[in-house]
Amino acid sequence: MRKENKLLLLCILLFSFQLSHSQSVFGKWKTVDDRNGVEKAVINVYEDEGAMYAKVIKILEKGKENATCVKCKGVRKDKPVEGMMIIDSLIKNKKGEYTGKTLFDPEQAMTFRCKIWLNPDNSNELKVRGYLAFIYRTQTWIRATD
Repeated sequence: MRKENKLLLLCILLFSFQLSHSQSVFGKWKTVDDRNGVEKAVINVYEDEGAMYAKVIKILEKGKENATCVKCKGVRKDKPVEGMMIIDSLIKNKKGEYTGKTLFDPEQAMTFRCKIWLNPDNSNELKVRGYLAFIYRTQTWIRATD
């Protein structure tokens, strides 16, 4: 009986860890073009001193693996997109959403205000909304499994 109790406790702990881990906005996410469904990149979303940051860690789109930011100006001009910071210093609000002014799109070389949150119906989907004035666009990023 004692052995079964230990096994049951271990299973419960592992299941609890998996649930808490899968409900975080932090981790690796695949970006998916909301217009054509093409997987574009893997993004590492991480926390540093209470703020959210994200970098491109891998380009998935065929033919763009070595893309550089040709439209960019300043320090990003002609720099590799892989390794580029695209989200900077977002803060979590009372609703559990992360908001800020720095969602950078290397293809357009534009920075947007943004809001990011987990899909309440599926914790393996991250909703990423960029704002330009009163117009916005929302993409769904999918949790990367590798």
